[in-house]
Amino acid sequence: MVVESAARRCGRGQSKVYEEKYHLTDNQQDILSHPQRRGQIHVLTIDPVLAADVCERIGSDKRLQRYALICPHAADVRSGLEEIERTAQETTASRLIIFDVRRVTLPRLRKYYNAIVGYNRRDFNKLCYTICIGDGPVNLFQDGRVVDLFVPFLAAHRVDFYPAVFFFDPFLHYEPSEVPAQALDDEFVIPEALPQRLVPYFRENMRKVGPIRQFFRAVDKDDETRDRRRRLLRHMYKKRLAALFPGRAEEFKDLLSRRGIQLASEKMNLYPLYFEDWVCDLMRKARRNARPKG
Repeated sequence: MVVESAARRCGRGQSKVYEEKYHLTDNQQDILSHPQRRGQIHVLTIDPVLAADVCERIGSDKRLQRYALICPHAADVRSGLEEIERTAQETTASRLIIFDVRRVTLPRLRKYYNAIVGYNRRDFNKLCYTICIGDGPVNLFQDGRVVDLFVPFLAAHRVDFYPAVFFFDPFLHYEPSEVPAQALDDEFVIPEALPQRLVPYFRENMRKVGPIRQFFRAVDKDDETRDRRRRLLRHMYKKRLAALFPGRAEEFKDLLSRRGIQLASEKMNLYPLYFEDWVCDLMRKARRNARPKG
């Protein structure tokens, strides 16, 4: 290992001030990079319902069955936090990290996520990619400025997590009145009920997020049934967009596509539309980038 120092002159028209900078390099390898990553996907969430949806979608896709899948096993929030803290450094072996960044749980996860980003930052968008799944700004549907509100929201997550893609999940977004205020040290409970704005789209016996997610992913059904339910979910999202933006459907049609929608400098997709396709493409890209050059 070599330690190099560099002096830089600072100030203008004042006494000379020198700032010493030390650069740590390894003659053999960048010590902050992890080139020996494996074909592994790490899922980070303290929500068992979302964890099941993400992991079952990935695990049932034939294109992705060659990859190891690291899923959360905790059944409650406290155990989930302990599990993420305990396994944070293991993310340096993965080529894809999936972050649950919804507002309601992010304060509890922030310090562990910061550590994970620190362990992997040097490799992001080269040897390791990230996907964020989130719920959008708190006042998203309150003042009619959906697009304007999303741009700074997505930009903040890009700075924090370097995502290759951000998936907005309508089943995660609750109005403030739907989620009781809870302190950080409470035994936190993740909402299970369907967000109120989505209730009109479902029958009375389908009012919890868990069964709805299970219905749409349909991993225990045949290909025809899965395709039909995927189209049904897409149709529901299309109706919801038409209600939000009457007469402007053409502007938002890309939100229903694989490429997603461009909002100023930011991009956004709808979860779970084309989620498995993105996972597949990013894993292939990370593997390709890991190949020796030349």
